Amino acid sequence: MYNFTLLLLWILIATGTNGTEHSVEKTALKLTPMIRAGHIIEARKACKVEGLSEKVKSIESYSGHLTVDDIHNSNLFFWFFPAMNGAAEAPVLLWLQGGPGIPSLYGLFEEHGPFSVSEESGTIELRNHTWVSTHSMLYVDNPVNTGYSFSDDDAGYSKNQTEIGRNMYEALLQFFTMFPEYQKNDFYVTGESYAGKYVPAVSYVIHKNNPNASLKINLKGMAIGNGLIDPKLQALVHGETRYQRGFIDDYTKNEIEKLERSFSDRIDAGDFKKASILYNIVMMVFDSRTRLYTYNCIPNTYNTLSDQFVSAVTHRWVKYLNDSIVRTALHVIGNQPLKYELFKVLRFLEDHMQSVSPWLSALLDDGRYRVLLYSGQFDLVVPYSGTVSMARSLRWSGAEHFKNATRTIWRVRGLENTTNVAGYATSFGPLTLLLVRNAGHMVPVDQPARAHEMITRFTSGEPFQ
Repeated sequence: MYNFTLLLLWILIATGTNGTEHSVEKTALKLTPMIRAGHIIEARKACKVEGLSEKVKSIESYSGHLTVDDIHNSNLFFWFFPAMNGAAEAPVLLWLQGGPGIPSLYGLFEEHGPFSVSEESGTIELRNHTWVSTHSMLYVDNPVNTGYSFSDDDAGYSKNQTEIGRNMYEALLQFFTMFPEYQKNDFYVTGESYAGKYVPAVSYVIHKNNPNASLKINLKGMAIGNGLIDPKLQALVHGETRYQRGFIDDYTKNEIEKLERSFSDRIDAGDFKKASILYNIVMMVFDSRTRLYTYNCIPNTYNTLSDQFVSAVTHRWVKYLNDSIVRTALHVIGNQPLKYELFKVLRFLEDHMQSVSPWLSALLDDGRYRVLLYSGQFDLVVPYSGTVSMARSLRWSGAEHFKNATRTIWRVRGLENTTNVAGYATSFGPLTLLLVRNAGHMVPVDQPARAHEMITRFTSGEPFQ
């Protein structure tokens, strides 16, 4: 879910926004007019990223804006990296960040992009375990008005997952028109946290539109890390999870579980606004009894083994992206801000407490798409136990077989000692549920080698064992 104290810091860190709207019409590289006019070569040349440091100049990439709503001039910002090895055949992964409202550039710089920003020097550094070494990665700031994505007015904000899926589908059609050589490659929609909503939404729109589309997207599956998919089922485990980990006593556990039952009742009644309020009361009770969400004690509910505040590292790459040379290289010039408008994005989302399980179930039932649900062991925000409950509730033809499937031990071969258990997998047919050991909410941050092996194993169709 989301932590309002944490969200506030995200906004404060994103220097230059201050909640102020900016006109970016004259500053953004809008590729859509060139694509619609058939000027593909010109569009590709215009969005080529050049001028970053010598250290990374050999890494090919492209960035710019794709217009997804002409009425409100809504544009999604992307940064695309062809795979460093075998790009002609490598899978293409769309990466979506959560929040809602956190730029997908977070995943690029902090999780699995080809480079990061050094904590000591503030300069760009190559990453050892980048997914770009084996996959072409498409990072998109989603939804509109997140990161470098923008629209002219508030009417351009997405109001639900259907609109988010439709906007992303439009962006993907333009992307594959501009890069037709990747149309035949396997395509996966991936993301983490609140992107547990986005990933099924985007995948379902592709699934429904592909049969009659002139440009078909070669969707093969989706991977969701610590994802919020069904708020009702996944929120009902907070009291028990915190109790089992020793953070609360019996009294607080009972208090939280009473609130959870009220939360569940409100969702069943369709009162999603009240459900949202009750959820945040649960977090407030937890905070008041543990001080786990405050800045002066245990600061990281994303990984309870860590004492480093999860957003502290973010300032490095936000500052880097505000550098005029970097912004020019990314075709983001002038006064266009990098937005972390989490409160505002959330305010416009009408369905943030509603489930997308029906879409995920339909995609599984189709049989053509593989699904990986992976969870870090030490996440308190979207706990593994809640994801288990959600996965077991999915209604598809293989549901009963999945519930009775034997759990297997996953070891990362070639990167660690073979006796070192990386995690545990439960699989049947197209669905895999994976627990990643010694990781929190952002698995690639805590276990970069395991995360890279995980995604490579998944896209290649190898079992987790």
